[in-house]
Amino acid sequence: MTDTDLVLVERTGAIATLTINRPTKMNALNAHLVTELARAFEALAAAADGEDAVRAAILTGAGKAFVAGADIGEMSEMTPVAAKRFADAGQRLCHRIEALPFPVIAAVNGFALGGGCELALACDFIYAAEGAKLGLPEVTLGVMPGFGGTQRLLRRVGAARARELVYTGDMVSAEQALVMGLVNAVHPAAELVLKAKETAQKIASRGPLAVAAAKRVMLHGEGVDLASACEHEAQSFAGLFGSEDQREGMKAFLGKTKPSFLGR
Repeated sequence: MTDTDLVLVERTGAIATLTINRPTKMNALNAHLVTELARAFEALAAAADGEDAVRAAILTGAGKAFVAGADIGEMSEMTPVAAKRFADAGQRLCHRIEALPFPVIAAVNGFALGGGCELALACDFIYAAEGAKLGLPEVTLGVMPGFGGTQRLLRRVGAARARELVYTGDMVSAEQALVMGLVNAVHPAAELVLKAKETAQKIASRGPLAVAAAKRVMLHGEGVDLASACEHEAQSFAGLFGSEDQREGMKAFLGKTKPSFLGR
């Protein structure tokens, strides 16, 4: 395990686990932590090619929180110009997570509030521990979400539910989040990262070019009309037929053997 102070990164085969490591502050996001997370994800993006590539990642938090929000002490002193700079950095981080060529699973082990909830929403999907709490409470501080939370939340749970959560600033339990579609599954805390790793391992065993293409197509489709999104899907589908992975996958299926995908 390598320690970049605020972010711990562990590689197990094709799976990378990133742990936000500021437990004495409930992993609250300050400018330094946002920068360190961006650096960690950039390093993983650079390791996304070749036979030893990262094919799935897990993001979780040390201690009792995933991320309990932004660092209010730091934010309380911000001018509008500084606040815009902070929001831009947070949005770049979230966009970078979305743009990675492999899926990222948020393993929400405790509080995921404000910027923490926004960070989880930038991941491909969310597993939560029993007892975890999620929400966007920024309006209780006289501000609003700034890392993309208003937009990603409404895309994940629908406009009406998103408006209710943003306007009230209320937290929801992991179980409530499951019902509304904010999280994909709820697991006992002791099993959370293990369950995320099981899913990550399953994803890593699939064709990496196909997974990356599917991720790009689904992200692109959120911002365009259905016909355009489906055309993009058809083009990406066809493009995969020029890959070694496609030939390997179909040959293995017909021969009733396990495919060995190389990402090319």
